Amino acid sequence: MMRTHAETHRNERISWLRAAVLGANDGIVSTASLVLGVAAAGAEHRLILLTCVSGLIAGAMSMAAGEYVSVHSQQDTERADLARESAELKRDPVGEQGELAGLYVQRGLDPVLAQQVALQLMAHDALAAHARDELGLTDSSAARPLQAALTSAASFSVGAALPLAVLALMPSLAPAPLLWAVALSALFFLAGLGAIAARLGGAPLGAGVWRVAFWGVLAMAFTAGAGALFVAWA
Repeated sequence: MMRTHAETHRNERISWLRAAVLGANDGIVSTASLVLGVAAAGAEHRLILLTCVSGLIAGAMSMAAGEYVSVHSQQDTERADLARESAELKRDPVGEQGELAGLYVQRGLDPVLAQQVALQLMAHDALAAHARDELGLTDSSAARPLQAALTSAASFSVGAALPLAVLALMPSLAPAPLLWAVALSALFFLAGLGAIAARLGGAPLGAGVWRVAFWGVLAMAFTAGAGALFVAWA
């Protein structure tokens, strides 16, 4: 009796994991950087808070729109490739079978066996066979614009809310301690995000934490430096 293959693989998460990590990382870094830049320029607490709330709203909408447009472009390309492949299958099915068999030979199958595999797969679902083995398109990797847009907007909002909460909970801090509080908490949040992303993606934990934290610190340092330079030049 044939057993059903029930394993799950991490690449099935890639369509939403990429958008979620990108959105949360951008939310933490951009909001914390806004705090550091505006605070370093000497703005009062209320203005910093208002700036960050505006940044959260604008950033979430920008992430959603950007992800939707870019992923929709990918989806359009995938659909165009599938339409062309469907037309080629109708026009020259024998040639397409030979093309598919040739791919299997390149992957190590005997030519006779490759022809048999191609014949059976095309008899079952010719377009799906060519989409998977010729174009590299699968259900798990297919572009999903709306999912990417919603995931990015939601994860950006969650990420941005973390340094914003630190800012809101410390209204009486002087600028210097506030800068350190936001910077250190953002670093902690970024490290946590890197660990979660590495765990979900199956990557080494240390590398995931270091990668996210390093670039986040770099972005915050540049922004704080820009704010300090603005004060010096003003």
